[in-house]
Amino acid sequence: MKQNRVIPTLSRRKCLQAFTSLLAPSLLISQAEAGGQLEEPLIDSVRTALSAAVANHVPPSPEFRSTEERIHYLRWLGNMSDRLRKKKPEPQIRQEFLQTVWYESKRAGLDPALVLGLIQVESNFRKFAVSPVGARGYMQVMPFWTRVIGDGDAGKLFYMQTNLRFGCVILRHYLDRENGNLFMGLGRYNGSRGKSAYPDAVLGAVKNWEFKG
Repeated sequence: MKQNRVIPTLSRRKCLQAFTSLLAPSLLISQAEAGGQLEEPLIDSVRTALSAAVANHVPPSPEFRSTEERIHYLRWLGNMSDRLRKKKPEPQIRQEFLQTVWYESKRAGLDPALVLGLIQVESNFRKFAVSPVGARGYMQVMPFWTRVIGDGDAGKLFYMQTNLRFGCVILRHYLDRENGNLFMGLGRYNGSRGKSAYPDAVLGAVKNWEFKG
């Protein structure tokens, strides 16, 4: 006598997980938990300066004034690469990402540890992360910035260097608006100015990326 086989049923959640695992990474939009910058009026001089800052498409090749600076950078790169291995297992992708973070951070006058800590909180190093309010990419840049100071193509915020450049330029702008106050500048970046949760989270994450070598 033939026995009937019992076929286990999958929950709706497991079915969704199985389906999304088959999607190409470039099509899978991850949800980020962070907030987003708020669109505010910019005076013409600030708009012009920010537009120039994001439009200068220089390759992310660090330049050094001395051999000691170059050695420091190479030590930083090796150390950060080890720390980031679990998030970005592919060596070439990891190196290109870190090189661009260094370049865009220094270009904007920011500490790379601050930028890496912000990226950890904003997107957890997911290139295609999208927040519930529409912020995009590694540094969760709101699309309106591409209209205000860019060419209007929000899709470019999923390009690594474009996203990191916009994010660093915007963070620098907010810090300048707050006269260098890191707590307030970070809150403004997240759209939660004056509240402690986001700045505290970023400053806590920064500790994972500090380098003394």
